[in-house]
Amino acid sequence: MNKRAAVASKAGEERAKEAEEDRALIARAQAGEMVAFRRLVERHQRQAFALAFALVRDENDARELVQEAFLRAFKNLPTFQRDSSFFTWLYRIVTNLGIDLLRKPGRRVRESIEEVGTTDEDVDVPFLGRFDGADPVEAVRRREIAQRLQAAFDELPSYHRAVIVLRELEGMSYEEMASVMSVSKGTIMSRLFHARKKLQRVLADCYAEQVGRLPDERNQSESEP
Repeated sequence: MNKRAAVASKAGEERAKEAEEDRALIARAQAGEMVAFRRLVERHQRQAFALAFALVRDENDARELVQEAFLRAFKNLPTFQRDSSFFTWLYRIVTNLGIDLLRKPGRRVRESIEEVGTTDEDVDVPFLGRFDGADPVEAVRRREIAQRLQAAFDELPSYHRAVIVLRELEGMSYEEMASVMSVSKGTIMSRLFHARKKLQRVLADCYAEQVGRLPDERNQSESEP
């Protein structure tokens, strides 16, 4: 089993355990126990905010989005099926709200890392490995790569940005992503392929240094979902 598969397997096991604990809390919340729903919020608010911020790139928008997501979850709690995953359900709400916000006419997503209050030294893009013990030249190069990658990421369509976040940041399986976004597994795989390819195209020289040559596109499907 490769490293990615091992990590995904462990994450799946943890989510299965979390889902079982959530079901117990949901049952109590549906019976009118407010402290149980408050516990659900406490368990998931940090991850929900991380997902929202990664999508909309604005702290205030992300906080409002998460508040709205939990409000919708609370209002619809009586109809929630206990055999479902609260985690997946909440992420679906957050993702849809984030995509809706990004699609609003006139909304300009911040393209600069400084505009969201992050300095060059703080930049940490999850798609790139760390350079522990790197010399100053490599450190500067890493910041340049991170900035260019973030700019390329910000330019992605909302549905492409969502699959990158869910896969690379949250470590979701294709099946979980399909459930969150209410599409087929094949659509998720296609969107992820095209999103990654767009990032590779924009940052071809950086990718060549970090992960080698770009994938052979001649044998890849060009069909867009």
